[in-house]
Amino acid sequence: MSATLAPSAPTLLRHAAAPLPRYTSYPTAPHFVPLDAAAYAGWLGQAGPRDALSLYVHVPFCHSLCWYCGCHTTVTRSAARIARYGAGLAAEAAMVAALLPAHGGVAALHLGGGTPTALGAEGLAGLAAMLRATFPFRAGAEIAAELDPRSLDEDLLGALAGLGLTRASLGVQDISPAVQEKIGRVQPTAQVEAAVRGLRAIGVSGINMDLIYGLPGQGVAEVVASARFAAESGADRVAVFGYAHVPWMKAHQKGIREDELPDAALRMAQAEAASRVLTGAGYVAIGLDHFAKPGDAMAAAAAAGTLRRNFQGYTTDTAPFLLGFGASAIGRTPDGFVQNEAEEKRWLASVEAGRLPVARGRALTVEDRLRGALIERVMCDGAIDLAAVPVAVMATAEERLARLVDDGMVAQRDGRLVATLAGRPFLRHFAACFDAYLAPSPRRHSAAV
Repeated sequence: MSATLAPSAPTLLRHAAAPLPRYTSYPTAPHFVPLDAAAYAGWLGQAGPRDALSLYVHVPFCHSLCWYCGCHTTVTRSAARIARYGAGLAAEAAMVAALLPAHGGVAALHLGGGTPTALGAEGLAGLAAMLRATFPFRAGAEIAAELDPRSLDEDLLGALAGLGLTRASLGVQDISPAVQEKIGRVQPTAQVEAAVRGLRAIGVSGINMDLIYGLPGQGVAEVVASARFAAESGADRVAVFGYAHVPWMKAHQKGIREDELPDAALRMAQAEAASRVLTGAGYVAIGLDHFAKPGDAMAAAAAAGTLRRNFQGYTTDTAPFLLGFGASAIGRTPDGFVQNEAEEKRWLASVEAGRLPVARGRALTVEDRLRGALIERVMCDGAIDLAAVPVAVMATAEERLARLVDDGMVAQRDGRLVATLAGRPFLRHFAACFDAYLAPSPRRHSAAV
Protein backbone atom coordinates (compact mmCIF):
# COMPACT_ATOMS: atom_id res chain seq x y z
CA MET A 1 0.00 0.00 0.00
CA SER A 2 1.20 3.49 -0.73
CA ALA A 3 -0.17 7.00 -0.54
CA THR A 4 -1.91 8.42 -3.59
CA LEU A 5 -3.05 11.82 -4.79
CA ALA A 6 -5.61 13.77 -2.78
CA PRO A 7 -9.13 12.42 -3.35
CA SER A 8 -11.34 14.09 -5.93
CA ALA A 9 -14.57 15.86 -5.01
CA PRO A 10 -16.77 13.02 -6.39
CA THR A 11 -14.76 10.52 -4.33
CA LEU A 12 -15.25 12.54 -1.16
CA LEU A 13 -18.98 12.87 -1.78
CA ARG A 14 -19.34 9.15 -2.43
CA HIS A 15 -17.67 8.37 0.89
CA ALA A 16 -19.63 11.08 2.72
CA ALA A 17 -22.97 9.56 1.71
CA ALA A 18 -22.06 5.98 2.68
CA PRO A 19 -24.06 4.65 5.69
CA LEU A 20 -21.75 3.25 8.36
CA PRO A 21 -21.79 2.53 12.12
CA ARG A 22 -20.53 5.16 14.55
CA TYR A 23 -18.38 2.48 16.23
CA THR A 24 -19.13 3.32 19.83
CA SER A 25 -18.73 -0.42 20.41
CA TYR A 26 -17.53 -3.51 18.59
CA PRO A 27 -19.46 -5.56 17.76
CA THR A 28 -21.95 -2.76 17.22
CA ALA A 29 -25.39 -2.83 18.87
CA PRO A 30 -27.27 -4.16 15.80
CA HIS A 31 -25.21 -7.34 16.21
CA PHE A 32 -26.18 -7.94 19.83
CA VAL A 33 -28.11 -11.16 20.39
CA PRO A 34 -30.48 -12.36 23.14
CA LEU A 35 -28.50 -12.68 26.38
CA ASP A 36 -29.35 -14.55 29.54
CA ALA A 37 -29.19 -12.51 32.76
CA ALA A 38 -27.13 -15.30 34.30
CA ALA A 39 -24.35 -14.57 31.80
CA TYR A 40 -24.25 -10.93 32.88
CA ALA A 41 -24.25 -11.95 36.53
CA GLY A 42 -21.25 -14.16 35.85
CA TRP A 43 -19.43 -11.32 34.12
CA LEU A 44 -20.05 -9.01 37.07
CA GLY A 45 -18.55 -11.63 39.37
CA GLN A 46 -15.21 -11.31 37.56
CA ALA A 47 -14.55 -7.79 38.88
CA GLY A 48 -11.27 -7.49 40.74
CA PRO A 49 -10.45 -5.47 43.86
CA ARG A 50 -8.68 -2.78 41.83
CA ASP A 51 -11.17 -2.60 38.97
CA ALA A 52 -12.85 0.78 38.67
CA LEU A 53 -16.53 1.11 37.81
CA SER A 54 -18.19 3.58 35.47
CA LEU A 55 -21.95 4.05 35.88
CA TYR A 56 -24.37 5.12 33.18
CA VAL A 57 -27.94 5.98 34.18
CA HIS A 58 -30.49 6.37 31.39
CA VAL A 59 -33.47 8.64 32.03
CA PRO A 60 -35.84 8.13 29.07
CA PHE A 61 -38.04 11.18 29.66
CA CYS A 62 -38.36 14.65 28.18
CA HIS A 63 -40.94 17.39 28.71
CA SER A 64 -41.13 17.90 24.93
CA LEU A 65 -39.79 15.96 21.97
CA CYS A 66 -37.25 17.43 19.55
CA TRP A 67 -37.92 16.19 16.03
CA TYR A 68 -34.26 15.47 15.21
CA CYS A 69 -33.75 13.29 18.30
CA GLY A 70 -32.44 9.76 17.83
CA CYS A 71 -32.38 8.88 21.54
CA HIS A 72 -34.57 6.39 23.36
CA THR A 73 -36.93 8.78 25.12
CA THR A 74 -40.58 9.70 25.55
CA VAL A 75 -42.57 12.73 26.66
CA THR A 76 -44.13 12.71 30.12
CA ARG A 77 -44.92 15.05 32.97
CA SER A 78 -46.40 12.32 35.16
CA ALA A 79 -44.82 12.59 38.61
CA ALA A 80 -46.02 9.09 39.50
CA ARG A 81 -44.45 7.55 36.40
CA ILE A 82 -41.15 9.32 37.01
CA ALA A 83 -41.12 8.32 40.69
CA ARG A 84 -41.78 4.68 39.79
CA TYR A 85 -38.92 4.79 37.31
CA GLY A 86 -36.60 6.22 39.99
CA ALA A 87 -37.57 3.38 42.34
CA GLY A 88 -36.79 0.95 39.52
CA LEU A 89 -33.32 2.43 39.15
CA ALA A 90 -32.71 1.90 42.85
CA ALA A 91 -33.85 -1.72 42.61
CA GLU A 92 -31.64 -2.42 39.60
CA ALA A 93 -28.61 -0.77 41.20
CA ALA A 94 -29.06 -2.85 44.34
CA MET A 95 -29.23 -6.07 42.33
CA VAL A 96 -26.07 -5.27 40.39
CA ALA A 97 -24.17 -4.15 43.50
CA ALA A 98 -25.04 -7.43 45.24
CA LEU A 99 -23.47 -9.39 42.38
CA LEU A 100 -20.19 -7.49 42.45
CA PRO A 101 -17.27 -8.74 44.52
CA ALA A 102 -14.93 -6.24 46.15
CA HIS A 103 -13.91 -3.67 43.52
CA GLY A 104 -12.11 -0.38 43.06
CA GLY A 105 -15.10 1.96 43.37
CA VAL A 106 -16.86 4.33 41.00
CA ALA A 107 -14.55 6.51 38.93
CA ALA A 108 -17.24 8.06 36.72
CA LEU A 109 -21.00 8.57 36.62
CA HIS A 110 -22.83 9.71 33.51
CA LEU A 111 -26.52 10.67 33.49
CA GLY A 112 -28.02 10.52 30.02
CA GLY A 113 -31.35 10.41 28.31
CA GLY A 114 -33.69 11.79 27.37
CA THR A 115 -33.27 14.60 29.86
CA PRO A 116 -31.98 13.57 33.31
CA THR A 117 -33.44 16.74 34.87
CA ALA A 118 -36.89 15.35 34.01
CA LEU A 119 -36.51 13.57 37.36
CA GLY A 120 -36.90 16.96 39.03
CA ALA A 121 -34.80 18.40 41.83
CA GLU A 122 -36.12 15.93 44.40
CA GLY A 123 -35.67 12.99 42.05
CA LEU A 124 -32.10 13.98 41.22
CA ALA A 125 -31.26 14.35 44.90
CA GLY A 126 -32.76 10.93 45.58
CA LEU A 127 -30.83 9.38 42.71
CA ALA A 128 -27.56 10.84 43.99
CA ALA A 129 -28.18 9.61 47.52
CA MET A 130 -29.15 6.14 46.29
CA LEU A 131 -26.10 5.70 44.09
CA ARG A 132 -23.68 6.87 46.76
CA ALA A 133 -25.31 4.57 49.30
CA THR A 134 -25.11 1.63 46.89
CA PHE A 135 -21.62 2.09 45.45
CA PRO A 136 -18.40 3.50 46.92
CA PHE A 137 -17.26 6.51 44.90
CA ARG A 138 -13.60 7.32 44.39
CA ALA A 139 -12.31 10.71 45.44
CA GLY A 140 -12.37 12.99 42.40
CA ALA A 141 -14.84 10.83 40.46
CA GLU A 142 -16.21 12.57 37.36
CA ILE A 143 -19.95 13.22 37.63
CA ALA A 144 -21.42 14.19 34.25
CA ALA A 145 -24.92 14.86 32.96
CA GLU A 146 -26.59 15.66 29.66
CA LEU A 147 -28.68 18.78 30.19
CA ASP A 148 -31.32 20.76 28.32
CA PRO A 149 -30.56 24.47 28.87
CA ARG A 150 -34.29 25.23 28.67
CA SER A 151 -35.04 23.19 31.79
CA LEU A 152 -32.47 24.50 34.27
CA ASP A 153 -33.78 26.54 37.17
CA GLU A 154 -32.44 27.33 40.64
CA ASP A 155 -33.91 24.18 42.20
CA LEU A 156 -32.37 21.91 39.55
CA LEU A 157 -29.02 23.69 39.77
CA GLY A 158 -29.09 23.13 43.52
CA ALA A 159 -29.80 19.42 43.01
CA LEU A 160 -26.97 19.16 40.48
CA ALA A 161 -24.63 20.83 42.95
CA GLY A 162 -25.68 18.27 45.55
CA LEU A 163 -24.97 15.52 43.03
CA GLY A 164 -21.40 16.80 42.86
CA LEU A 165 -21.67 17.55 39.13
CA THR A 166 -18.27 18.14 37.56
CA ARG A 167 -19.15 18.11 33.84
CA ALA A 168 -22.26 19.10 31.93
CA SER A 169 -23.14 18.54 28.27
CA LEU A 170 -25.54 21.14 26.89
CA GLY A 171 -27.58 20.44 23.78
CA VAL A 172 -27.18 23.56 21.65
CA GLN A 173 -27.59 22.01 18.16
CA ASP A 174 -27.99 25.28 16.18
CA ILE A 175 -28.55 28.87 17.33
CA SER A 176 -30.58 29.96 14.28
CA PRO A 177 -34.24 30.62 15.25
CA ALA A 178 -35.35 29.50 11.76
CA VAL A 179 -33.55 26.16 12.07
CA GLN A 180 -34.81 25.72 15.63
CA GLU A 181 -38.39 26.10 14.42
CA LYS A 182 -37.84 23.37 11.82
CA ILE A 183 -36.50 20.88 14.38
CA GLY A 184 -39.03 21.56 17.13
CA ARG A 185 -36.53 23.00 19.61
CA VAL A 186 -36.80 26.74 20.14
CA GLN A 187 -33.95 27.73 22.45
CA PRO A 188 -32.75 31.35 22.50
CA THR A 189 -29.02 31.82 23.05
CA ALA A 190 -29.85 33.74 26.24
CA GLN A 191 -31.08 30.47 27.77
CA VAL A 192 -27.83 28.71 26.94
CA GLU A 193 -25.77 31.60 28.31
CA ALA A 194 -27.81 31.58 31.53
CA ALA A 195 -27.28 27.82 31.84
CA VAL A 196 -23.52 28.25 31.46
CA ARG A 197 -23.46 30.96 34.14
CA GLY A 198 -25.55 28.87 36.50
CA LEU A 199 -23.40 25.77 36.04
CA ARG A 200 -20.17 27.68 36.53
CA ALA A 201 -21.64 29.25 39.67
CA ILE A 202 -22.20 25.80 41.27
CA GLY A 203 -18.63 24.79 40.48
CA VAL A 204 -19.00 22.79 37.28
CA SER A 205 -15.51 22.92 35.78
CA GLY A 206 -16.21 21.17 32.48
CA ILE A 207 -18.88 22.33 30.04
CA ASN A 208 -19.48 20.53 26.76
CA MET A 209 -21.68 21.80 23.96
CA ASP A 210 -23.27 19.57 21.34
CA LEU A 211 -23.83 20.97 17.85
CA ILE A 212 -25.52 19.30 14.88
CA TYR A 213 -25.05 19.86 11.16
CA GLY A 214 -27.22 18.49 8.39
CA LEU A 215 -30.43 19.93 9.86
CA PRO A 216 -33.35 21.16 7.75
CA GLY A 217 -32.94 24.67 6.40
CA GLN A 218 -29.39 24.82 7.68
CA GLY A 219 -26.57 26.25 5.60
CA VAL A 220 -22.87 26.72 6.21
CA ALA A 221 -23.46 30.17 7.72
CA GLU A 222 -25.72 28.75 10.42
CA VAL A 223 -23.18 26.09 11.38
CA VAL A 224 -20.40 28.69 11.48
CA ALA A 225 -22.48 30.95 13.74
CA SER A 226 -23.25 28.08 16.11
CA ALA A 227 -19.60 27.00 16.31
CA ARG A 228 -18.54 30.58 17.04
CA PHE A 229 -21.19 30.82 19.75
CA ALA A 230 -19.87 27.65 21.43
CA ALA A 231 -16.31 28.96 21.35
CA GLU A 232 -17.26 32.42 22.61
CA SER A 233 -19.33 30.85 25.40
CA GLY A 234 -16.17 29.22 26.73
CA ALA A 235 -17.18 25.59 26.17
CA ASP A 236 -14.36 23.29 27.24
CA ARG A 237 -15.38 20.66 24.70
CA VAL A 238 -17.54 20.86 21.58
CA ALA A 239 -19.03 17.88 19.75
CA VAL A 240 -20.17 18.40 16.15
CA PHE A 241 -22.47 15.60 15.06
CA GLY A 242 -24.08 14.94 11.71
CA TYR A 243 -27.86 14.65 11.90
CA ALA A 244 -28.98 11.06 11.36
CA HIS A 245 -32.33 11.06 9.54
CA VAL A 246 -33.84 7.65 10.28
CA PRO A 247 -37.65 8.14 10.30
CA TRP A 248 -38.15 4.39 9.77
CA MET A 249 -36.60 3.94 13.24
CA LYS A 250 -37.70 7.21 14.91
CA ALA A 251 -41.22 8.06 13.74
CA HIS A 252 -41.16 11.59 15.19
CA GLN A 253 -38.47 12.49 12.63
CA LYS A 254 -41.25 12.44 10.04
CA GLY A 255 -41.92 15.97 11.29
CA ILE A 256 -38.76 17.00 9.42
CA ARG A 257 -39.19 17.58 5.71
CA GLU A 258 -36.65 15.56 3.75
CA ASP A 259 -36.63 18.09 0.91
CA GLU A 260 -35.23 20.66 3.37
CA LEU A 261 -32.29 18.52 4.44
CA PRO A 262 -28.79 19.45 3.18
CA ASP A 263 -27.35 17.11 0.57
CA ALA A 264 -24.03 15.27 1.01
CA ALA A 265 -21.98 18.13 -0.45
CA LEU A 266 -23.52 20.70 1.87
CA ARG A 267 -23.21 18.41 4.90
CA MET A 268 -19.52 17.96 4.16
CA ALA A 269 -19.05 21.72 3.76
CA GLN A 270 -20.82 22.28 7.09
CA ALA A 271 -18.61 19.80 8.93
CA GLU A 272 -15.48 21.35 7.44
CA ALA A 273 -16.65 24.85 8.34
CA ALA A 274 -17.32 23.92 11.97
CA SER A 275 -13.86 22.37 12.20
CA ARG A 276 -12.21 25.50 10.78
CA VAL A 277 -14.01 27.77 13.23
CA LEU A 278 -13.20 25.67 16.28
CA THR A 279 -9.58 24.93 15.45
CA GLY A 280 -9.18 28.58 14.53
CA ALA A 281 -10.45 29.43 18.01
CA GLY A 282 -7.71 27.27 19.53
CA TYR A 283 -9.53 23.98 20.06
CA VAL A 284 -7.76 20.69 19.41
CA ALA A 285 -9.54 18.37 16.96
CA ILE A 286 -10.26 15.05 18.69
CA GLY A 287 -11.03 11.88 16.78
CA LEU A 288 -13.92 12.16 14.36
CA ASP A 289 -16.16 14.93 15.69
CA HIS A 290 -14.94 16.34 19.01
CA PHE A 291 -12.95 19.46 19.85
CA ALA A 292 -11.36 20.34 23.18
CA LYS A 293 -9.39 23.17 24.70
CA PRO A 294 -5.66 22.35 24.80
CA GLY A 295 -5.63 22.04 28.60
CA ASP A 296 -8.65 19.72 28.73
CA ALA A 297 -8.21 16.11 29.85
CA MET A 298 -9.59 14.88 26.52
CA ALA A 299 -6.93 16.77 24.57
CA ALA A 300 -4.26 15.32 26.88
CA ALA A 301 -5.62 11.79 26.38
CA ALA A 302 -5.67 12.23 22.61
CA ALA A 303 -2.06 13.41 22.63
CA ALA A 304 -1.02 10.49 24.83
CA GLY A 305 -2.87 7.87 22.78
CA THR A 306 -5.10 6.93 25.73
CA LEU A 307 -8.39 8.33 24.41
CA ARG A 308 -11.26 5.83 24.62
CA ARG A 309 -14.62 5.45 22.90
CA ASN A 310 -17.84 4.12 24.38
CA PHE A 311 -21.60 4.59 24.05
CA GLN A 312 -21.32 8.20 25.19
CA GLY A 313 -18.76 8.89 22.41
CA TYR A 314 -15.17 9.92 23.06
CA THR A 315 -14.12 9.69 26.68
CA THR A 316 -11.17 9.70 29.05
CA ASP A 317 -12.88 7.00 31.14
CA THR A 318 -10.69 3.89 31.39
CA ALA A 319 -12.81 1.87 33.84
CA PRO A 320 -13.02 -1.79 32.72
CA PHE A 321 -16.62 -2.10 33.95
CA LEU A 322 -19.31 0.19 32.52
CA LEU A 323 -22.59 -0.55 34.27
CA GLY A 324 -25.77 0.64 32.55
CA PHE A 325 -28.96 1.30 34.52
CA GLY A 326 -32.41 2.07 33.17
CA ALA A 327 -34.48 1.13 30.14
CA SER A 328 -32.32 0.49 27.03
CA ALA A 329 -29.07 1.24 28.90
CA ILE A 330 -25.97 -0.51 27.55
CA GLY A 331 -23.03 -1.64 29.66
CA ARG A 332 -19.76 -3.38 29.13
CA THR A 333 -17.56 -5.74 31.10
CA PRO A 334 -14.27 -7.29 29.95
CA ASP A 335 -16.31 -10.35 28.94
CA GLY A 336 -18.93 -8.65 26.80
CA PHE A 337 -21.69 -6.11 26.22
CA VAL A 338 -25.12 -6.10 27.82
CA GLN A 339 -28.25 -4.10 27.02
CA ASN A 340 -31.35 -3.73 29.16
CA GLU A 341 -34.94 -4.11 28.02
CA ALA A 342 -35.61 -1.06 25.85
CA GLU A 343 -39.33 -0.82 26.58
CA GLU A 344 -40.00 0.94 29.89
CA LYS A 345 -42.79 -1.38 31.03
CA ARG A 346 -40.78 -4.52 30.36
CA TRP A 347 -37.77 -3.05 32.16
CA LEU A 348 -39.95 -2.11 35.15
CA ALA A 349 -41.57 -5.53 35.25
CA SER A 350 -38.16 -7.16 35.53
CA VAL A 351 -36.67 -4.94 38.21
CA GLU A 352 -39.86 -4.91 40.27
CA ALA A 353 -39.84 -8.73 40.17
CA GLY A 354 -36.23 -8.78 41.37
CA ARG A 355 -34.77 -9.84 38.02
CA LEU A 356 -31.91 -8.26 36.11
CA PRO A 357 -33.60 -6.51 33.15
CA VAL A 358 -31.18 -7.92 30.58
CA ALA A 359 -32.46 -8.30 27.02
CA ARG A 360 -29.52 -8.45 24.62
CA GLY A 361 -25.76 -8.42 24.53
CA ARG A 362 -22.69 -10.03 23.12
CA ALA A 363 -20.04 -12.24 24.66
CA LEU A 364 -16.68 -11.17 23.25
CA THR A 365 -14.48 -13.64 21.43
CA VAL A 366 -10.70 -13.28 21.20
CA GLU A 367 -11.13 -12.03 17.62
CA ASP A 368 -13.80 -9.51 18.71
CA ARG A 369 -11.35 -8.05 21.21
CA LEU A 370 -8.58 -7.81 18.62
CA ARG A 371 -10.79 -6.15 16.04
CA GLY A 372 -12.43 -3.94 18.65
CA ALA A 373 -9.06 -2.67 19.82
CA LEU A 374 -8.04 -1.84 16.24
CA ILE A 375 -11.33 -0.06 15.56
CA GLU A 376 -11.05 1.96 18.77
CA ARG A 377 -7.55 3.14 17.91
CA VAL A 378 -8.63 4.09 14.39
CA MET A 379 -11.57 6.08 15.75
CA CYS A 380 -9.47 7.73 18.49
CA ASP A 381 -6.04 8.14 16.88
CA GLY A 382 -6.74 7.97 13.16
CA ALA A 383 -3.91 5.45 12.86
CA ILE A 384 -2.79 1.95 13.81
CA ASP A 385 0.52 0.10 13.85
CA LEU A 386 0.64 -2.53 11.14
CA ALA A 387 2.46 -4.82 13.57
CA ALA A 388 -0.68 -4.80 15.75
CA VAL A 389 -2.83 -6.25 12.97
CA PRO A 390 -2.85 -10.07 12.96
CA VAL A 391 -2.23 -11.65 9.57
CA ALA A 392 -5.69 -13.25 9.48
CA VAL A 393 -7.38 -9.91 10.26
CA MET A 394 -5.34 -8.08 7.63
CA ALA A 395 -6.35 -10.67 5.07
CA THR A 396 -10.01 -9.77 5.55
CA ALA A 397 -9.33 -6.00 5.68
CA GLU A 398 -6.83 -5.65 2.85
CA GLU A 399 -9.32 -5.20 0.00
CA ARG A 400 -11.23 -2.41 1.75
CA LEU A 401 -8.02 -0.76 2.92
CA ALA A 402 -6.61 -0.84 -0.60
CA ARG A 403 -9.66 1.05 -1.88
CA LEU A 404 -9.21 3.73 0.77
CA VAL A 405 -5.51 4.02 -0.08
CA ASP A 406 -6.34 4.32 -3.79
CA ASP A 407 -8.89 7.01 -2.93
CA GLY A 408 -6.35 8.99 -0.91
CA MET A 409 -8.10 8.45 2.44
CA VAL A 410 -5.47 6.23 4.11
CA ALA A 411 -1.70 6.06 3.68
CA GLN A 412 1.04 3.73 4.89
CA ARG A 413 3.81 5.58 6.72
CA ASP A 414 6.66 4.23 8.83
CA GLY A 415 4.98 0.93 9.61
CA ARG A 416 1.61 2.52 10.33
CA LEU A 417 -1.70 2.93 8.54
CA VAL A 418 -2.71 6.57 8.91
CA ALA A 419 -5.79 8.54 7.90
CA THR A 420 -4.72 11.31 5.56
CA LEU A 421 -5.79 14.90 6.12
CA ALA A 422 -8.61 14.39 3.62
CA GLY A 423 -9.44 11.06 5.24
CA ARG A 424 -9.81 12.33 8.84
CA PRO A 425 -13.56 13.03 8.50
CA PHE A 426 -13.98 9.46 7.20
CA LEU A 427 -12.60 7.46 10.13
CA ARG A 428 -15.74 5.34 10.10
CA HIS A 429 -14.66 4.02 6.67
CA PHE A 430 -11.19 3.22 7.98
CA ALA A 431 -12.62 1.46 11.03
CA ALA A 432 -15.10 -0.49 8.91
CA CYS A 433 -12.19 -2.27 7.22
CA PHE A 434 -11.75 -4.29 10.42
CA ASP A 435 -15.45 -5.00 11.03
CA ALA A 436 -16.11 -8.68 10.41
CA TYR A 437 -19.87 -8.27 10.94
CA LEU A 438 -20.52 -5.33 8.63
CA ALA A 439 -22.99 -5.89 5.83
CA PRO A 440 -24.55 -3.27 3.53
CA SER A 441 -27.66 -1.86 5.24
CA PRO A 442 -28.55 1.72 4.27
CA ARG A 443 -31.57 1.70 6.59
CA ARG A 444 -29.52 0.70 9.63
CA HIS A 445 -26.78 3.34 9.79
CA SER A 446 -26.47 7.10 9.27
CA ALA A 447 -24.41 8.83 6.58
CA ALA A 448 -20.70 8.90 7.38
CA VAL A 449 -20.50 12.72 7.19
